[in-house]
Amino acid sequence: MAAAGFTISGNDHPICPVMLGDARLAAAMADDMLERGIYVIGFSYPVVPKGKARIRVQISAAHSDEDIDTCVQAFTEVGRKHSIVP
Repeated sequence: MAAAGFTISGNDHPICPVMLGDARLAAAMADDMLERGIYVIGFSYPVVPKGKARIRVQISAAHSDEDIDTCVQAFTEVGRKHSIVP
């Protein structure tokens, strides 16, 4: 995800916040991800501080490498659609 241009907060944890900053963007991207079959949640104020909106991604041992690759590909496509990544 970082290589694709996303800012990921935290290391070595199953919850990987994809930092976006804007609440509407986080909600729109989460909706677009759901349309691609990837269930993620957009969080914004008051759940997180203003200006720190994010999409919460949770990885588990049940996810295969293929699952993770599919998720990264979907994030990349959606990120390009919303001009977040090149």
